[in-house]
Amino acid sequence: MTADHDAFGLIEQAAEAAGRAYAPYSNFHVGAAIVAADASTYLGGNVENAAYGSAICAEGAAIAAAATAGVRKIDVVAIACTETMECYPCGNCRQLMVEFGVDTVIVQEPDGSPRVHTLAELLPHSFGPSSLGAASDST
Repeated sequence: MTADHDAFGLIEQAAEAAGRAYAPYSNFHVGAAIVAADASTYLGGNVENAAYGSAICAEGAAIAAAATAGVRKIDVVAIACTETMECYPCGNCRQLMVEFGVDTVIVQEPDGSPRVHTLAELLPHSFGPSSLGAASDST
């Protein structure tokens, strides 16, 4: 992680997004703040649905917002929840992160402090664009 990315500040932004998440069924509010390669920041909150399989994770919402804005490379994803527990990304969100070349994942600790990981730590031996033998827009 570079000095340009303030882990505490990103966790704060993710926590604010968690406060705006739509979670009427689980009451488990998760927020994400991502930093694109161009240093732009995008936020997302989880969005639940009565048809549970149609729910959207906070990380996926933030990545979708960034992709819609034309972002193809994301450097950092920070995740926080309103509960006093760690909120690690699910497998699907980790796979989305591989697609956009995420380097660093920051997870909020129960005490509110950030824990910094590489994506490779969280998803070793991942399958991504390079696995298909072709260049991707995300590189």
